[in-house]
Amino acid sequence: MRPTGSVPHERCSRCGQGTSPSRRTTSRTARCRRCASSRSDIPRSGRTAEPRPRRSLDRVQDRLDSIERDFLELEASLGTQEVLGDQARLRDASRRYKQLTPLVQCIRELREVSGDAAAARELMGETSGDERDAFRAEAQAAEQRIEELEERLKLLLLPPDENDGKNVIMEIRGAEGGEEANLFARDLMEMYLAFAARRGWSVETIQVDDSDMGGINQATLLFKGEDAWTRLKFEGGPHRVQRVPATESQGRVHTSSATVMVMPEAEEVDVEINDNDLEIDVYRASGAGGQHVNTTDSAVRITHKPTGVVVAMQDERSQLQNRARAMQVLRSRLLKLHQDEQEAKMSAERRSQIGGGGRGEKIRTYNYKENRITDHRIGFTLYQLQAALAGDLDPVVDALAADLRARQLADGG
Repeated sequence: MRPTGSVPHERCSRCGQGTSPSRRTTSRTARCRRCASSRSDIPRSGRTAEPRPRRSLDRVQDRLDSIERDFLELEASLGTQEVLGDQARLRDASRRYKQLTPLVQCIRELREVSGDAAAARELMGETSGDERDAFRAEAQAAEQRIEELEERLKLLLLPPDENDGKNVIMEIRGAEGGEEANLFARDLMEMYLAFAARRGWSVETIQVDDSDMGGINQATLLFKGEDAWTRLKFEGGPHRVQRVPATESQGRVHTSSATVMVMPEAEEVDVEINDNDLEIDVYRASGAGGQHVNTTDSAVRITHKPTGVVVAMQDERSQLQNRARAMQVLRSRLLKLHQDEQEAKMSAERRSQIGGGGRGEKIRTYNYKENRITDHRIGFTLYQLQAALAGDLDPVVDALAADLRARQLADGG
C-alpha cells in the first residue's frame, strides 16, 4: 500500500505540475508520476533505485506502438460515413476492431503498470525505513503484474486465424461401421447442436440425409455466432466410437467411425466463381416430401469443373432454393481449398479432415463403457463422455486451443 502523509497538495519540483501527497518523499521533494518514473533524475539522497529488469517485449515496442496507432485510426474510421455506408468495409473494420481491442487494452495496462513500477523504484532511492519498504512492496507487486501482462501480450500478439469471426459450415458423415456409424454420426450432430445452444449460436440445417434406422448418412449445418470458427475449427477429422450397438445381441463392443469436415462460411467477396466453370444438373428429389418430389425437378447438383468439387442439394422445396444452398456450400468448399493451397498443404489438410474414414484413423475416441473421451492429437483424456455428448465440449476445445498457442509460441509465432 502506498504511504501517504498529511502534506497538502503541492507542485512537482521538476515540471511544476500538480502532484498528490503520495508522491511526496521524506526528502521533501515532490514528484508527479511522470517525473518520478524518469530514469534521468538521480536521487538527492545518493541512493540509487533498484534497476528495472530487462523485459522480453522491449524489442517489439515499435510494433506495439504501431498496433496502437492502427487501432486509433480504425476506431476513428468506424464513425465515418465512408465506412458506415459500405457494409463489406464496416464488417471487416468491426471484425478487426474486435480483434485489436483486447490487445490494445493489454498494451495500455502494461504501460500504466510499468509507470507505477518505475515510480516506486525511483522513490525507493529517495526514502528510507518503513517508507522505503512500502515502495519496495509496491514495486514488487507491479513487477509481478507486469510479468502476467507480458505473458498475456505474447499470446495476443500471435497471428490471428484468418477465419476468426467467420461462421462455420460443418459436414458430418457416417463412415466405417454400417448403420452404427450412421447412428454415431447423428450423435455427433446432436452434440454439436447442444454445444451451439450452450454458446448462444444459431444453427441452420442445410441438409440432412436420414438413414434407415434413425441415423444419418450425411448432414450439413451452418453455425452462426461469436467465435463459431474459433471453437469449432478443431473438430474436423475422423471421430471413432467404441460402444455396444443397440443391434448387438451378445453385448460386444463395436468400433465405428464418422467424419466431420469444418469449413469457414464463404461470402461472395471471399470467392469469385465464374459461371462458365459450373456444370449444373437438375433432377427429381428423392426421400421425404410426398408427391412433390416425384413430379418436380427441384434437386440441384453443381460441379465446379476446375476443381471437381461437387455439391448436391435437394432438401428445399424449390429448385432456386436448392441452387442457392448448393452455391453457399460450394463457396465454402472452394474457400477452404484456396486457403489450403496458400499453405502449400491442400492434400494433407483434406486427408486430415476427411481421412479414409477407417476405424484405425481418428482424431478423437468416444468410449462409452469407460465414459471416456480422448483427443489423440494432444493426448488429452476426459472421463466425462456423457457431459461432452450433452454439449459440454469446452474442456476439450480449451485444451486444443492451449496446445495450439503453445506450439505457435514455440515456433516464434
